[in-house]
Amino acid sequence: MTSVFRTSVLLAAIACSMSCTAQAPAAGAAKPGDKAADATTAAKPSAAMAGMSEKQRDSYMIGMDVAKSLEPLKDDIDIATLSQAMQTAFAGKPTKLTAAEAEQLRTEFGQKLQAKMQAKAAQAGVANQKEGDDFLAINKTKPGVRTTASGLQYQVIRQGSGPTPAATDKVRVNYVGTTLDGKEFDASAKHGGPVEFVLNQVIPGWTEGVGLMPVNSKYRFWIPGKIAYGPSGPDPIGPNRTLVFEVELLGIVK
Repeated sequence: MTSVFRTSVLLAAIACSMSCTAQAPAAGAAKPGDKAADATTAAKPSAAMAGMSEKQRDSYMIGMDVAKSLEPLKDDIDIATLSQAMQTAFAGKPTKLTAAEAEQLRTEFGQKLQAKMQAKAAQAGVANQKEGDDFLAINKTKPGVRTTASGLQYQVIRQGSGPTPAATDKVRVNYVGTTLDGKEFDASAKHGGPVEFVLNQVIPGWTEGVGLMPVNSKYRFWIPGKIAYGPSGPDPIGPNRTLVFEVELLGIVK
């Protein structure tokens, strides 16, 4: 965690600003050499910035990037003090903290942030767990929904007639993954089409669920957090989140 704070946020923001201007133009955008592009190479300042110098405009832009970079820490920092420290350091004047004191505070600050993040994740995990349990308790009573011993729930959308894969088989699937509120967080289409993987190298709910499917089937799965990503669920999923997947088993890859 402390290594994060060794990196200059300002330099990172500047690098981000520079890299953003180097990205390929969007489809249909004017390109260098086009008359329209040549005519507008020097962007005109907005009315709000009309009285600013070029240096001031650039500084304002960098300030916006720094603020965006510091957004996750906005409740933990005092902007006036931050500005004072930057001005002192830029002026080459003695700072109120020695290098050793800054290092100690950096370590302590990192530890405080880590503890806060862990507490927030634990709180979210409890809420997600309850949301999933409440949903599954109702969902299991719906027609066509089956529940296995692990708590996995599934519904057959289309039943195939091919073989079922073993846990050690590589399978080829199309899928869409959403949270209970319908927000999509992943899909095979985002990876260019059908994907292949060894069945026992994914989350337990997938290993079990896809293992129930004959080839050419399409199932809907509700996977409890404990057999999904558990307390370590990554963003945007989050800890202990019950997930919904629609999976089409296209084949077993030999």
